[in-house]
Amino acid sequence: MTDHDVTGFTEGTFTHDGATRRVLRRGTGPAVIIMAEIPGITPKVLQFAERVAAAGCTAVLPVLFGTPGRDANPATGGRANAGRYLASSLWQVCVSREFTLLATGRGSDVVRWLRALAAAEHERCGGPGVGAVGMCVTGGFALAMATDERLVAPVLSQPSLPLAVTASRAGAIDISPDDLAVVRRRCEREGLQVLGLRFRGDRLVPGDRFAYLRRELGEAFVAVELDDSAANPEAALPPHSVLTEHLVDAPGQPTRQALDTVLDLFRTRLLGKAPGATG
Repeated sequence: MTDHDVTGFTEGTFTHDGATRRVLRRGTGPAVIIMAEIPGITPKVLQFAERVAAAGCTAVLPVLFGTPGRDANPATGGRANAGRYLASSLWQVCVSREFTLLATGRGSDVVRWLRALAAAEHERCGGPGVGAVGMCVTGGFALAMATDERLVAPVLSQPSLPLAVTASRAGAIDISPDDLAVVRRRCEREGLQVLGLRFRGDRLVPGDRFAYLRRELGEAFVAVELDDSAANPEAALPPHSVLTEHLVDAPGQPTRQALDTVLDLFRTRLLGKAPGATG
């Protein structure tokens, strides 16, 4: 049974400021914090974590919502079961005070816990710093975490907050002005690079959001924007999840090239390797 299977990952917990959460880990080397999209740490997210570990890093997956390893694909678990699981995970996020879905000019409170986790994993794993990948509702968390100088490889995969229900929210991202100013200074002084991924037709991640990041961060923001036709056509939902559900994992495919770009960022910033190196 593949559902709920986390074979190959060790499980532990991390506590900060009174909040304790489960954490999955795999691999050795510098840490990469992988923050799952809704509904949680699915088999596809675990597969991405395995690729990060195979690249020479420690994949660290905090359980922010959902059930680790649970498959939300209607083709394998049934449409009704998948729908209930998606709804329950979304409800967890909506009612939590740690997630900010609509407000502009501020980040989610859970980012403080994630920064502390990144600091602890850096001490545990060593290396020049830590990487972070946020997906969908957690996409912008990787940007907000980059106020800490230990975060040296942030990846924003389909960052979907704040929800783009107005033009002002579509042209913003879930980080406070003060935190964004810190990240901008790091880009200018330290050469920090911020990588963003999206499908061009994704209404949850409007083009105005990436245009905003280009204006704020300049050339330090590297955008990978894919045509919707590049998404896995067998996925149940419209093009959205670049590194997981909509990945076509075959050489030459645009989504595979996006995945390789992410792994190259970790190799160069965390392992000191040349781009494209696999050994």
